[in-house]
Amino acid sequence: MKRRAFLAACAAAPLAGCLGNAVAPLPPGDLGGSDAGLGHRLRAGDFPAPSETRSIPLLIVGAGIGGLSAGWKLQRAGFGDFKILELEQSPGGNARYGQNAVSAYPLGAHYLPLPTREARAVRELLADLGVLQGDPQAPRPTYDERYLCHVPQERLYQNGVWHEGLLPRAGLGTKERAQEQRFRAQMAEFRQARDSAGRRAFALPLALSSPDPRWRRLDRITMRDWLLAEGYDAPQLHWYVNYACRDDYGTDYSETSAWAGIHYYACRDGGAANAAEDSVLTAPEGNGWIVRALQQRLGQRIESGRVACRVQQRRDGVAVDVWQPVENRVVRWRAQQLIWAAPLFLLPRLTADLPPPLAAACASDHAPWLVANLTLHAPPGRGAGVPLAWDNVLYDSPGLGYVVATHQNIRVGPGPTVLTYYRPFSGEAPAAARQRLLAARREHWAGEVLADLGRAHRDLGHLVQRLDVFRHGHAMIRPVPGRLWGGARALLEQPWGRLRFAHADASGMSLFEEANYRGVRAAEQAMTALGMPHSSSLG
Repeated sequence: MKRRAFLAACAAAPLAGCLGNAVAPLPPGDLGGSDAGLGHRLRAGDFPAPSETRSIPLLIVGAGIGGLSAGWKLQRAGFGDFKILELEQSPGGNARYGQNAVSAYPLGAHYLPLPTREARAVRELLADLGVLQGDPQAPRPTYDERYLCHVPQERLYQNGVWHEGLLPRAGLGTKERAQEQRFRAQMAEFRQARDSAGRRAFALPLALSSPDPRWRRLDRITMRDWLLAEGYDAPQLHWYVNYACRDDYGTDYSETSAWAGIHYYACRDGGAANAAEDSVLTAPEGNGWIVRALQQRLGQRIESGRVACRVQQRRDGVAVDVWQPVENRVVRWRAQQLIWAAPLFLLPRLTADLPPPLAAACASDHAPWLVANLTLHAPPGRGAGVPLAWDNVLYDSPGLGYVVATHQNIRVGPGPTVLTYYRPFSGEAPAAARQRLLAARREHWAGEVLADLGRAHRDLGHLVQRLDVFRHGHAMIRPVPGRLWGGARALLEQPWGRLRFAHADASGMSLFEEANYRGVRAAEQAMTALGMPHSSSLG
């Protein structure tokens, strides 16, 4: 059972009492994030008329994992006449990364679970990148040891002690332990569940899941309500399940679809010949290693700093007006096929032609996230319990803990390191949380991060050399009840004219496997429409 993932207001004052008698000053650092200014410019809509027109068979808008996966599939099929346009200065979306003199580090997604057999395109991609070795569709492939997460993999800080694993252990009575065991058994049953056609109840990608109403009706209620209806009332089990929902979806379990909450535990059964089933693939920069590899392959086909500002369906193709801020001019791209791999909520703002039901399906709320990277001249003290792990979680924290960027390094003795801290703003209205996230200064969040982690590491304030804060205003679509199987999302399964949807938003869950599936699927559909022969990576 693994996690994914991606703080609130205070300054240096909370550090008193957390870092010992002497309070260290706030370390220097930068405040970064997705370019809210460019995104908000779309609301105004006052862009100049096009000064140039270019034609291309296929255009991709968005260079997150969906857009990069689409480009990867096109290139693998021998089709090279396409462009990927990205609003940000660097591709990758939620999988972007940074680097300093100590280490590369994630700015968002930090691991990839061993892909299931249904995630055929993910396996094929990993094989192409040399990380999965041998037959990508083997039941238990072999993976490059350098990318398998080293042990110890995860630990939890509770009641002043670190212990292995993420399930709370302190204060568990007989009743609580029985509920934990029953929950594990029930999730195992869901993992094995199949319908009469042999389809998994909870597959990844979710499009391959069974349509049986006995499972899909779980999308009508929240994960918290499902737990209570099943007789689970142990507080620590509720904390653990809520942690999982906050981690994978940035959403409190009281607002997460029960189908999505169960999917977290039941969808993944990817095995490996040389690793345990619950192993993950990671690198110092998180999933940024995949972004870097695809960026190198796609090269000049990716153009950054390009803002799609108008979309119009035409009889002979799609016209996309693209603002180039540095030059303050608009280029009109005429494409026979358009792959939309940017967040879907942007599309209704860019075209008046979108049918109202489809515009409603594109509209959604996204969870904001804060990611902080703390550069330390030495790892924090061990404290009581098990030693430092890759993933380190604090019980009852507003954040999700931190991962250690240098955990994958093989070296003798301790040295400088980077800790990547994640916090979703779950439990708050997304719009209000996003406004608060973007309005506060870096020092505001730096104090909050140090105060939170200082509960477990009293020496932290004196170890940190630098603390950089990165803000994701619209990080992850929230799988609230009705989002997944309520009906509106089904409209996104089909193209709108010559436009095909390739963002994880179309799945209703912001997972690497979903973005990859959507991107590859859109690329294959576009090649079919263009008469380009290809083999499918989706089975």
